[in-house]
Amino acid sequence: MYKYFPHTEADIKAMLDRIGVQSLDDLYAEVPESIRFKGDYDLPEAMSELEVRQLFERLGSQNRTLTCFAGAGVYDHYTPAVIPAIVSRSEFLTSYTPYQAEVSQGTLHYIFEYQSMMAELTGMDISNASLYDGSTATAEAVMMCVAASKRGGRVLLSETLDPKVAEVVRTYAHFHGIELDTVRADKGMASRADLEAKLAAGGVAGVVVQQPNYYGVVEDYTGFADSIHAAKALMVVNGVAADLAVLKTPGEWGADIAVGDGQSLGVPMAFGGPYVGYMCCTGKLLRKMPGRIVGMTVDSRGQRAFVLTLQAREQHIRRQKATSNICSNQSLMALFVTVYMALMGKQGVREAAELSYAGAHYLYDRLLETGRFVPAFEGRPFFNEFCLRYDGDVDRLLQHLAAQGIFGGVKVACDTVMMAVTEKRTKEEMDNMVELIRNEG
Repeated sequence: MYKYFPHTEADIKAMLDRIGVQSLDDLYAEVPESIRFKGDYDLPEAMSELEVRQLFERLGSQNRTLTCFAGAGVYDHYTPAVIPAIVSRSEFLTSYTPYQAEVSQGTLHYIFEYQSMMAELTGMDISNASLYDGSTATAEAVMMCVAASKRGGRVLLSETLDPKVAEVVRTYAHFHGIELDTVRADKGMASRADLEAKLAAGGVAGVVVQQPNYYGVVEDYTGFADSIHAAKALMVVNGVAADLAVLKTPGEWGADIAVGDGQSLGVPMAFGGPYVGYMCCTGKLLRKMPGRIVGMTVDSRGQRAFVLTLQAREQHIRRQKATSNICSNQSLMALFVTVYMALMGKQGVREAAELSYAGAHYLYDRLLETGRFVPAFEGRPFFNEFCLRYDGDVDRLLQHLAAQGIFGGVKVACDTVMMAVTEKRTKEEMDNMVELIRNEG
């Protein structure tokens, strides 16, 4: 009857006897009859390998590939072909937590290289072995602030923080009893005056800002760290990883914790994931950092070796002392961005960022020339993403572009569209979109 169960009838009876029920159906006694499915499952007949491949090819052909000018935290960057070839190797793709250093030197080595690269990219002392994505990394940073603080359990979020990230932080905060407050925005940038007022009220454990912020604006955080530290709080900077090749690093801003998503380091958009969250911090917060940290040492023969130096997840230490439940093979995506950074090198990562910057400013100027747009944040500097107010129906505009094979941006207000440019976008693609907009309606 249960042909996919690996247990014999005697095994099943022994387990049922142990828990005091008569049959497997008794395990579902609390499920109302009215919602139980009693029909036959609509499953296709068995297929050969060839037929299965043909089926998925037909399904895949229904996807439309659009030229992407959308961003809002996920960007259409180039992925060198060598990366998928390496990360799909079985020793990486199926690896588990490297408990035994003796047989896990390859995994530990690339995690160590990832940590080294991310610490350098962010200008921070320490990096962990990655997290799920930028949103949960930010939430983990908020919990770090409270765990490290003796002043209170209140954390301030900049109003210019990505709303999706803020929602994840609110979910974490709700279940950890953390109070959240907002630093108001002033013309697309976090208000220094409002920050000072909120800090003066006391009880603040940390402040989270974003660079570039959700609207693409490059904010000036001069003096923020001094004010935050004077209030005995921690400064968290959420940032797009690739942009740090050109912009001032979180370390240079005086941040205590740097978090964000590493998707911009060559990870495909892939319908939403998997991505990779990075987290770096100052040395004094080392033992508050979630996840794992790999260190380098020497073995009994004096040869270089790698080990799990610190492990703060509940699988390794007492549950009540754990800082995280970040799981094992998330490091596969850390390998992905490690290969990307090693392959591109410092100059390559910087050139990709500079091309993105130049393309965005070219498109920005061309769109203003159409007379259909005005700046949403006049005079505010931006990197590779920007917001413009449109004189027509934004939804209709985006639908018009989509019909022409262009993902034209993200609607962020009733009259405002946000567009992003990466090194993949050509001048011809940008000019084509501008002409389509000029002729729209």
